[in-house]
Amino acid sequence: MISILDRYIVRQFIVSFLFGLVAFTLIFIMIDMMEKLDDFLDGNAPTDAIIEYYLNFSPEIIKLMTPVAMLLAALFVMGRLTNQNELAAMKSSGVSLYRLLAPFLIVAFLVSAASVYFNGWVVPGANQRKFAIERQHLQRVDPQNRFNIFFQDGRTRIASLGYYDPQSKSATRVSVEDFADTNLTVLTRRFDADQMLWTTITDSASGKSSDGWVLVSGTERAIEGERDTVSYFDRLPIGRLSITPDEIAKKQRKPDEMNYPELNEFIENQRRAGQDVARWMVEYNAKVAFPFASVVVTLFGVTFGSVRRRSGVAVEFGICVAMTFLYMGFMKTSQVFGYNGDLHPLLTAWLANLIFLGMGLVNLLRVQK
Repeated sequence: MISILDRYIVRQFIVSFLFGLVAFTLIFIMIDMMEKLDDFLDGNAPTDAIIEYYLNFSPEIIKLMTPVAMLLAALFVMGRLTNQNELAAMKSSGVSLYRLLAPFLIVAFLVSAASVYFNGWVVPGANQRKFAIERQHLQRVDPQNRFNIFFQDGRTRIASLGYYDPQSKSATRVSVEDFADTNLTVLTRRFDADQMLWTTITDSASGKSSDGWVLVSGTERAIEGERDTVSYFDRLPIGRLSITPDEIAKKQRKPDEMNYPELNEFIENQRRAGQDVARWMVEYNAKVAFPFASVVVTLFGVTFGSVRRRSGVAVEFGICVAMTFLYMGFMKTSQVFGYNGDLHPLLTAWLANLIFLGMGLVNLLRVQK
């Protein structure tokens, strides 16, 4: 049953959290704006594009600043209860620190759960629009142009596209190489074409139509032992390959631009193509693990704030912020081992949470209840 004390703590905690989140987000935007404003002006970016850029940048900042804001809120509320002797009064009335910790952790878990959805669906969509503006106005590159695309189609085929135009769904300077199934170093067939089009292909035998790739104006080279046969063609249907125009667009995205289903589909496509997917699995699991940093830092903030120190709240906050950035640094460092395959991707993503949660529990056991 929710008591008056719980409502009081939750209200103070949420207000402090929202204040810290807004403050950190605005500070982050102002610093980034001072750094990039000259680049926007050099790229002749209109004012509405700059505004749209920072509106779409805000979700990424919120994702990163949420744990820091949770830490600030937990430390501020507990520090205030301690300094105004409210915590001492609560303890004298039989309320333990464990009981006081409950509303903090409940709010932290709710924020973490909301962050899982926010980071998995809201942030990737905003990042897509942000990166599109960056490519257009900061790097002065047409975001619709795709140069030098290489991909593996199954286990025995490699394809390369010199240039891809998503508007016409066509590619130029195309090369497709097939290798022997028993020896992947032996080339058995190669297609070279001036152009490749995504169009409707009709099967002459069944009469059924489906979308697929057609090579235009090229050569087919068949290799059998020492025999090398070259033939020319005007149009040659080559089927769907393992990549469609939609897949090409997705392949240009970073993990930060993909939501959970898109990233999972991308990983499965890479796995079917024989690629090492350890890096992508780490990124996928980290999208879920990172939001729960809010629970870890809340535990640190409550335990630090519950002890009155002569150094004051500012020093305590500095220590907790240092712990937060130490957590983030450890998380990024551990991800390297996951990228290399030295650690399981799931363990890599959650390792920082598990270690720092253990440290927080040890600290909780040491303070006076």
